[in-house]
Formats: sequence, C-alpha cells, structure tokens
Amino acid sequence: MMTTVFSNSVVSDEDRRDLLYQGQVFVYRAGTAAAELVMFARELITDAFGHRDPETAQYDMDVEEFAKLLADLKPRFIHHPRCKELLPAVIEERGCDLGRTYFDVPRLRTSTSNDYLVSGISYAFHPHRDCWYSAPFCQVNWWIPVFEVVPENVMAFHPKYFDRAVANGSARYDYGEWNRGNRQSAAAHVRSDTRDQPRPEEPIELEPQVRVVPEAGGTLMFSGAQLHSTVPNTSGRTRFSIDFRTVHIDDVRTHRGAPNVDAACTGTTLRDFARCNDLAAMPDELAVDYEARALAGVS
Repeated sequence: MMTTVFSNSVVSDEDRRDLLYQGQVFVYRAGTAAAELVMFARELITDAFGHRDPETAQYDMDVEEFAKLLADLKPRFIHHPRCKELLPAVIEERGCDLGRTYFDVPRLRTSTSNDYLVSGISYAFHPHRDCWYSAPFCQVNWWIPVFEVVPENVMAFHPKYFDRAVANGSARYDYGEWNRGNRQSAAAHVRSDTRDQPRPEEPIELEPQVRVVPEAGGTLMFSGAQLHSTVPNTSGRTRFSIDFRTVHIDDVRTHRGAPNVDAACTGTTLRDFARCNDLAAMPDELAVDYEARALAGVS
C-alpha cells in the first residue's frame, strides 16, 4: 500500500485516527507544549551528562558507563511528575479530547551512532509492529525528537507490509510475562540482548521505506500496526527522542482500529494507559475483554 505523510494537517482527531488506522502518517511542527516537553527533557539530559555534549558523549565514555548513565536517566524522565502535566498539554495541542483520550508514560529513547550501544537500555529496534507486543490496534504512536535529527538517525516505515502478513514470533509473547521477567533487566544487556522479543521470522524487504524527519520538538504520529524499525545510525551523533502512545476510549470499546494481519500475542498493554484530564486508570473490564479476545485469537 501507499503511505501518505500529512504535514501540519488540520483534520479532526476523529478523521486523523481513521487515516492512521489505514496506514497514513502525520507530522506536525513543534507546538508550545511539545517544545516545553523537549526543554524539560533537555534539562534532565544536560544534568545527567554534565560537561559532556550528550550527542557526542559516546566518543568520550566507556560503553558500560554510558549504559549506566542511561539506566538512571531514563527512569527519572519516565516517572517524573512533570511529564504527567506536560503530556496532556501536548495531546490537547494536537486536537484530542482529553476526557476520552488515554496515554501511557513517555519514554526517553536513544540511538547511538556506529553501533556503539544497540542493545538493552538503548535497543535498536528491528522491523516490528507494536501490535506484536500486545498493543491494541487502536493505538496511536507519538514520536518527538529532543535535538535535531537527520535521515541517518530517525526511524523507517515499511509500508508494503501494513496490510501484508509477516511471519513473526509474537505467538511466544505475553505482555504480563514480559513485565514480570524481562522489562527490568534492560540495563544489563550492554554488549548483546538475549531477551526473546517478537521479530520477523522471514526476510524483510526494507525498501521501499519512508523516513520522516521532524524538527526538534516536532511530532510524528503513526499507527501501532505500522511495521517500522530503527534506522542504523550513521550520523555521528546520538539521537535522543521521546515517544508515548494514546488510545481513544470509544475505539477501545468498539474495537475500532487498524487491521490485525499477523499478531498472535496474548495479554494487553491497556492497563498502562491513564485518562488525560484526570489520570484515571483505563477501566479494567476493557483490559479483561482484550485479554480474553487475545487468548481466543480474536483481534
């Protein structure tokens, strides 16, 4: 299929979600709220790296030292109360209904250059769909670069596979089991990553691919069903980015979303989501419903 990139579109969130579920991609300039989120992330990054330039510190640090620094920095960002204030503002800035939109915690991601650190705490993602990892098919992914990015250090979409099945290992993945046994061990995987994660089990044609390069603080939005991957970073600089996910509760209730062409995982990430306007938890009966449907093989 063809993937269209909509730049600074003024369509409603309802219409945008329809297009996202069809495999389209949206990118926006840096708004006031997104710029504030990026500035907060930069403050934490600068504090962590001290006198070093975070984008080039990999050339001055032992890889174990670098991984240890990230193992402290990333959770501080994820769990900082300021993020729970800033994310709803970012989401509202993009026209979402805060009373019906739920978000998960923001992750601070890194992609180091020239294979310096590509596992564990700075994992370089192979081609994958988030839906292989128990994400609902109505999930919308948000991606925001913290510093300037270039085509050599962003992500790639592989649109020919949006509606085409890929043999993959998602049938071995259960979200609850992953949380109990694997998530907390990321920082221990420095030289290699031995955790069994869903990945393609057939050759993937990486071309054609789509790379979108937002400005620092710009927002990229795409479906969790998109097959995408981390571009091998040859830029000479470490890329820092923020990503998080949203779901609209009406779509959760009605099972509206992108098609399931090849996901066979069990469990659900829905309990990770909180309502934007008051941080209320996702109703547990909806998570139970998704878990039952996954066990039954129904998307």
